[in-house]
Amino acid sequence: MSVALIDTHCHLNFDGFDTDRDAVLERARLAGVTRIIIPAVDAETTEQALALAARESGIYAAAGIHPNDTAGCIDEETTRRAVDQIAALAVQPGIVAIGEIGLDYHWDTSPKEAQRRAFEAQLALAAERRLPVIIHNRDASDDVIAILEAWTRDLPPELRARPGVLHSFSASMAIAARALECGFYLGFTGPITYKNADNLRQIAARVPLDRILIETDAPFLTPTPHRGQRNEPAYVALVAERLATLCQIPLAVLADATTANAIRLFALPA
Repeated sequence: MSVALIDTHCHLNFDGFDTDRDAVLERARLAGVTRIIIPAVDAETTEQALALAARESGIYAAAGIHPNDTAGCIDEETTRRAVDQIAALAVQPGIVAIGEIGLDYHWDTSPKEAQRRAFEAQLALAAERRLPVIIHNRDASDDVIAILEAWTRDLPPELRARPGVLHSFSASMAIAARALECGFYLGFTGPITYKNADNLRQIAARVPLDRILIETDAPFLTPTPHRGQRNEPAYVALVAERLATLCQIPLAVLADATTANAIRLFALPA
């Protein structure tokens, strides 16, 4: 069956794709992937994503500083300088979001205070520019959702219905419910295909269909049966197939819904 899919989170600019990026894009098209969103982890990768968006039709970029890249945000001044770089890039054609931003307490690469400082500054930037956010959360669910709840209370009306997505969702149903209450979408990746992910699959099956996004997070989080290999955007079809089964709906219905969701959230051309 031919369906149209959007991979809403793929690091296609990473050097793991340097030797065969064109072939990767061709396989994606053959798998029905019509559009790809490339999130950034810093100013340099924002520029790389923008370059790919300018070169390839159907590719869009996000601008942001990943929490693991915020160690230099040691005070208000250094944070302002870092976020100003992102702000300057965020006005470029092809930018559809601020991200990926958030908190990561799993890896000890950036102090929590620096992460939070950069996170809140970039949320302010997103509100100012009327752009949704792509949220990274690893082992920091309570802090992430509390910050997002406070942020969404004062959003401009045009952003309140599409504040952003909790990328590669892996938290509890309680966190999912709070995120949905704030208007967020939830993105699902390869782990929903893993044998030990029954709890995640139960959560995914309970998320309203109009709030689900599909992602690869390529080159990471490769779905079964390719686990252990490099992930790529064509494999978002495997995520879609598993979600359709979990939701007990035809793949075409899941594809249409997630595509419409991505168009709505990121204000993509219909």
